[in-house]
Amino acid sequence: MREPPIKKVLYWCPRCNVPLLGQGCACGGQGERIPLLRPYDVRPAFGTDRNMLSTLLLQRFGTGDLPEIILFNKAGGLDRNDLVIANGARFGWLSFHPCTRRWSFVPEQEALPFLLPRARAGIIDLETACREPEAISGRKIGGKRVAVWTDLTDGPVIVLFRGMAGTGILSGDRLKIRKIGVVPVSEYPDPGWNVAVERNRIHLKNLERHAVRFIRRHMYDRPRVNVSFSGGKDSTVALELARRAGVTESYFIDTGMEFPETLSFVDEMGIAVRLEGGGLLRHIAEQGLPTKDNRWCCELVKLLPVKLWLGEKGECVTIQGNRYYESFSRAGLPPVSENPFHPGQLNISPVRNWRALEVFLYTWWRRLAVNPLYEMGFERVGCWMCPAMLESEFELVRTVHPDLHHRWLTVLQEYAGKQGLPPEFIGCGLWRWKHPPPKMQELCRENMSHAAKEG
Repeated sequence: MREPPIKKVLYWCPRCNVPLLGQGCACGGQGERIPLLRPYDVRPAFGTDRNMLSTLLLQRFGTGDLPEIILFNKAGGLDRNDLVIANGARFGWLSFHPCTRRWSFVPEQEALPFLLPRARAGIIDLETACREPEAISGRKIGGKRVAVWTDLTDGPVIVLFRGMAGTGILSGDRLKIRKIGVVPVSEYPDPGWNVAVERNRIHLKNLERHAVRFIRRHMYDRPRVNVSFSGGKDSTVALELARRAGVTESYFIDTGMEFPETLSFVDEMGIAVRLEGGGLLRHIAEQGLPTKDNRWCCELVKLLPVKLWLGEKGECVTIQGNRYYESFSRAGLPPVSENPFHPGQLNISPVRNWRALEVFLYTWWRRLAVNPLYEMGFERVGCWMCPAMLESEFELVRTVHPDLHHRWLTVLQEYAGKQGLPPEFIGCGLWRWKHPPPKMQELCRENMSHAAKEG
């Protein structure tokens, strides 16, 4: 069976103002295309994310109003860097700086039909503020840098000029005009996610039918079949699909570094088999820190317990929730593959070609339970100190579980002290790599230079 192509665009119904999983909407209309950024994953904004975005808007533009339906399309960057999608358009960029530990939001031009009527601050009118009238005398001013009079602090601004509006970035008294033009007057319906689920019901039924059929095609390829449950959204959906296909056995690996919320969620979901895989901290002295490019921890606390358990049970098919939209490294995820660590295990991935949007819409359609960590702002659920998580998420751990954060921070401080590493090793999140990529090395140098100047 041919794999479906990578979905590089998102469809949006302009009539209902909801995202679509296909071109057609249940209202009878056709969706408009929104190009996505690699790895092309898109997910809903939950409570903590919405509060963060609302707070940033309020601080800068004097309004915390947001549409009910907001999506994040993650993109490359120093840390978290999400394209915010709302009202069928690119709304702006939400980013976290790993060294300053600060969040920022920069609106796009397409956000202005919603934002401009509500904004009460963060506005520069070039007719009165421009110190170089000749610089804006031409027909095209988008992309120009001009000197302005303003008491605003550095950051994103809304730019007004002769009946047009745009976006810009202020630095000192210099304003970089990003884009500017006539902003259409627009009014949008403001539906909730329940409407989005209803409008996508046909698409969701098709996804379920194909996934269950895929499981049934392979569940007898080995003598036994089970579900690997992690407590995250993807394995929650994989578990539901497997149960609909007739699979009854499931297991969870307790790495010893799981969030308390995840452990409670595993109990709630009725996962009977819990494999113990602890002992990570005592191996750091001989193995070094687990990192993104040296994840010895996965073999020790995740793969090994499963291998020992399956050694007693025999060969099996394991249904897992891996998706190739999760990251660049999973883009080539095959639908069926033998576990190289334990060849007797055949892994199948029924949601491999689902985006996070499909996963959550399906979850709400089937009224499945959701790990509360997503509502708290975590994009992915795993170990609370996983080096693969973003530094923004580690900062979030400090907020929701300060005891766990302090526990790992102590480990990092002891390791950095013994190795004679600079403050940036912890402060900028460099501990997450054995060999930091060039962009992180450059960030470290910039931060050290800035700190030296201030010192």
